[in-house]
Amino acid sequence: MREKLVDIEDDFWIEDNTGNRAFKVDGKALRVRNTLVLQDATGRDLFSIQERMLRIKDTMEIENAGGGTAATIKKALISPLRDRWTVNVAGGEDWTIQGNILDHEYHIESGNEKVAEVSKRWFRIRDTYGVEIAPGQNDALVLAVTAAMDQMAR
Repeated sequence: MREKLVDIEDDFWIEDNTGNRAFKVDGKALRVRNTLVLQDATGRDLFSIQERMLRIKDTMEIENAGGGTAATIKKALISPLRDRWTVNVAGGEDWTIQGNILDHEYHIESGNEKVAEVSKRWFRIRDTYGVEIAPGQNDALVLAVTAAMDQMAR
């Protein structure tokens, strides 16, 4: 993934490990709240990511293309040593996100099972980071969560 720090619409492509464009994150400009749409390479909407306003904790909701909630991301109120977030996955086990969100060095787990690892250390290109997704996981949902974390870290 490549983050764009100064882009009103926040559009960017997510490439697979061979450099092919696999997903697009389409930022919706001029909206009251932050909204991102994760699309496949053909432009089909997969998930909509929206900031939830007026909450005590930072919260973003990920909706399926059909409108149902796929996941809700919330920041832990007290996290003294590291950034800690929870992802309530609809119809599945919750995920935990821990690490340094601002530096893109964190991991996502479900119980004791690794879901994904996010890191900049694999790349020399500025503003680029990798997402290693464990086999059997929903790639698009993991990437939607990662895009939401990128948005929340700003």
